[in-house]
Amino acid sequence: MQTSNVSRKNLIILIIIVFGFLLLLAGRVGWIQVVKGDEYKEMALERQTKDTPIEAERGVIYDRNGEVLATSVRCYTVYATPSAIDKEKREETAEELAQILDADKEEILEQIKSNKSQVKLAEEIDKDTADKIREKKYAGIALTNDTKRSYPNGTMAANVLGMVNDNNDGQSGIELQYNSYLAGISGRWVDYTDTKGNQLSYSFSGERYYQAEDGYSLVTTIDMVIQSYVEDALAKAMNKTSADRAMAIVMDPKTGDILALAQTPTFDPNNPYEPVSDKEKAQFKTMSQKEQSEYLSKMWRNFIISDVYEPGSVFKLLTTGIALEEGVTTMDSMYHCTGAKTVAGQVIHCWERSGHGSESLKQAVGNSCNPVFMTLSTKVGITKFYDYLENFGITDITGVDFPSEGRAIMQSEETAGPVGLAEIGFGQGIAVTPIQLVTAINSYGNDGKLMQPRLVKEIVDKNGKTVKEIEPEVVRQTISEETAAEVRDIMEYVVKDGGGGTAAVSGYKVGGKTGTANKVKNGKYVNDTYSSCLGMAPMDDPGLTVLVIIDSPKGIKYGSATAGPVVSSILSKSLRHLNIQPSSSSEEDKNEKVSVPDVTGKNLGDAIGILAGKDLGYDMKEESKSNDATVTKQYPSAGKKVKKGTKVYLYHE
Repeated sequence: MQTSNVSRKNLIILIIIVFGFLLLLAGRVGWIQVVKGDEYKEMALERQTKDTPIEAERGVIYDRNGEVLATSVRCYTVYATPSAIDKEKREETAEELAQILDADKEEILEQIKSNKSQVKLAEEIDKDTADKIREKKYAGIALTNDTKRSYPNGTMAANVLGMVNDNNDGQSGIELQYNSYLAGISGRWVDYTDTKGNQLSYSFSGERYYQAEDGYSLVTTIDMVIQSYVEDALAKAMNKTSADRAMAIVMDPKTGDILALAQTPTFDPNNPYEPVSDKEKAQFKTMSQKEQSEYLSKMWRNFIISDVYEPGSVFKLLTTGIALEEGVTTMDSMYHCTGAKTVAGQVIHCWERSGHGSESLKQAVGNSCNPVFMTLSTKVGITKFYDYLENFGITDITGVDFPSEGRAIMQSEETAGPVGLAEIGFGQGIAVTPIQLVTAINSYGNDGKLMQPRLVKEIVDKNGKTVKEIEPEVVRQTISEETAAEVRDIMEYVVKDGGGGTAAVSGYKVGGKTGTANKVKNGKYVNDTYSSCLGMAPMDDPGLTVLVIIDSPKGIKYGSATAGPVVSSILSKSLRHLNIQPSSSSEEDKNEKVSVPDVTGKNLGDAIGILAGKDLGYDMKEESKSNDATVTKQYPSAGKKVKKGTKVYLYHE
């Protein structure tokens, strides 16, 4: 009886244990199915789901004549399904893939050992490498078609085009500005597989294929032939001047089209994370991470559009137009420069301390006479003058279709005062972006109409059908047609008889203005300069405007000597490329003689420009280190008849 009770007791305990176990099991099942059901369902689905991205093909970027500037080329991406790779073969697979891909074996092994349903092992591999992987027929290793960005011209127009990141998204330049058009919409192929990566028999109805939508292409305003002229001319200028940088922009004044834009040094968008030259690469490797980041940002940056500089005498063309339009001066007005002018009790000197004496408005522009332009801006008055600056687009961005456009730095109307206004009148105390300056002066070549600058003229689909056309846009009238014609006449005089002769092109009527502006460092002007020259041609029907800026030239620093010849070279080749006919025969008689002009007493830079305007060269015993150097003597003497191309020996103080 006692045994029976013990057995019954043991049976009850056993039943309780079993019941408890079943209760726990039921609770666990409930927890898994109810509480954690959705989570585990997603985990199972993730392990069974093969989600392969299908990248959209990024649109092509063309120049205005259909030349390819940026395109997408076919490449391949390597994926692995870790669960489908035999554990015993993982080591061997990783080692072979590492050799084929020139990658680290341990990194690949770590990837294919992961618990993820799918991992990316490599991207942007070429066809030969992809074929080697296919030949091996690895279980769990797959290849998908992909694209990568290619810039067939290397560094050419790099600071205009910009670049893309590893995901083919625009990071700078046109690539960034028009990314939404270029990128397209990526597709996906979603399939369901077993642990070996094989398609499940029931998954066909659940398979989803989302077709990628390729991006649109862009037709830019850039002319690659002119771009090549510009880049070649800048490279030569860098060698000649040993400058820190050189930059140039070429525009059509009638449409606002940017035909070329370049700067040095530049970068290769195919490999944007290191400098182009071997010397710079070596220096780059020694930099800290912060220094490298700063270096790359500067290398990618577009100075013409994003940064400002003090324009110096080139800005006097705007003051001239404002003064003529307001009627405070005329083409017949005469002035007398004593070498300085007192403004609000402060004496402000002309660069020519001894003064220019009596001079007309044309001569004042040609002489870059500071006191005359202080007089003109003062007569206009600060309110009117600032209104005109706004009208010329100096107080706002131009709205060019490019990211990170800079703004001018200038005193407000309330704080500038008489001295500030006087200094702005001759191009000092104001910093503008180069594109602001050239866009404003362009209006003179377009009968006073200010054009919206543009880099893209058309958006097309992959079949070449126009999706969107970007028409030239007139922003507003800056000055009257009559005043614009007068300023063009003055600009032509500056190149023909003033200090801008180095920008001249044989057979063409060229107008322009040079400038040499000292830089400001720690609130003070230093001997370091921005030397620039703006040229426009042909002046009877302007088709091109060129602005060249040489940053910190070594040796002779005058804009006439450093930037003027670059403008001449670009204009000469570009005018002929565009089939713009000369107004006179460009075949000059080599034996023709010209009269040597009198350049004694002239600023050295102006003297060089005046001689160049007469097709004469120059020479000197030693280059001047001062921007105020004056010619004290010349040989041959003024009035002597010499052959074109003869060098005039200049003596200076």
